[in-house]
Amino acid sequence: MIRLRRSPERIRVPRGFAFSALAAGLKASGRPDLALAEASEGASAAALFTLNRVVAAPLEVGRASLLATDGKVRALVVNSGNANCATGPRGRQVCERICREAGKLLGVNAAEIFPSSTGIIGVPLPADKIIRKLPELIKTRMPNQRGALAFAQAIMTTDTRAKIASARFGAGKKQITLLGIAKGSGMIHPKLATMLVYIFTDVGATPRELQRLLRDACDQSLNSMSVDGDTSTNDTVLLLASGQSGVSLRNTAARKKFAAALADVCQSLAEQIVTDGEGAEHVIRLFVEEAGSRDEALQVARAIAHSALVKTAWAGADPNWGRILAAVGASGIAVDPARIKIFIGRQMVCRKGVACPFDQARAHRELGQAVCDVRVQLGRGANAVRFLTTDLTAEYVRINADYST
Repeated sequence: MIRLRRSPERIRVPRGFAFSALAAGLKASGRPDLALAEASEGASAAALFTLNRVVAAPLEVGRASLLATDGKVRALVVNSGNANCATGPRGRQVCERICREAGKLLGVNAAEIFPSSTGIIGVPLPADKIIRKLPELIKTRMPNQRGALAFAQAIMTTDTRAKIASARFGAGKKQITLLGIAKGSGMIHPKLATMLVYIFTDVGATPRELQRLLRDACDQSLNSMSVDGDTSTNDTVLLLASGQSGVSLRNTAARKKFAAALADVCQSLAEQIVTDGEGAEHVIRLFVEEAGSRDEALQVARAIAHSALVKTAWAGADPNWGRILAAVGASGIAVDPARIKIFIGRQMVCRKGVACPFDQARAHRELGQAVCDVRVQLGRGANAVRFLTTDLTAEYVRINADYST
């Protein structure tokens, strides 16, 4: 049976980090909406951000801070319920003010405070509410599972559950731990979307080493998924390394193990995000094979995953392979229909661009499962991608029809 990771896994907290969360009054529900992750001795950092040309204020501030500090971070402050995006110069000023106040309380420069926000766009961020809560937020930080779980829950918006993944491995007589915490349910597109991902580790590494490893891990996971094809304004993936394990990535064996563990954590978070897609009832593991290049395979995968016709067919478990074929043809890749094969589950449903006999009832049953494999072979080369996506349901429409009201 196909299984994807759906719920919070075991929480392993790396050395050097502490977490806290509380309600600052940003969410009308009164639920926790302000979170802190602190590296008591500071951390090396690497980050990836949205490709949307409309960028939220915290991303502008965070990018500038990483440049100013050469990739050093002391603390991460995240608010949910308000994206602080499309708020003009005032939005950036408010974000900088929050970082200054947090820096004063921790005794560090404001540039060492990394900000993140998620929520509704175009609404001014009430900085006073956040600043009033910063002393309590810092005072209540905890270097344990309870603190990490509180952090994970406070950054949620339309998420139905926290998203957590962790890993631990040995390096000689020492151990290295990774902890990944994410939020994301809608506006998920493989250019990073309304997705905040924070990965904490106690390995010793430079920002440059972390950046290369983070990009490679994300390409195979967080950048190979889609819920609805909308690229958000706030998406951030931040990797922080405290160095408290006493093991450095200069150790070749440790570096190799760390890369594998980082890839696994990112893959788990990607699976948890997709399975919690807004209104999603079916997750599709889409394999595009025999492409001329990886980029070509990704382009085709995105065309299929973003087709409203394809996604609604999946919502009804309808094995309408013609919609998949049409999406491939509209992808912009110079495919030859006479070479294309399509599989639903283990059944071939299209051979050489035309219909072939298959058991429609069986295909319907397979698409009706919580997770189903769909495979497309292009007949153009030897490259392939695995891409996670979902169906498109009436519940998705309901959630997003009244999001701001």
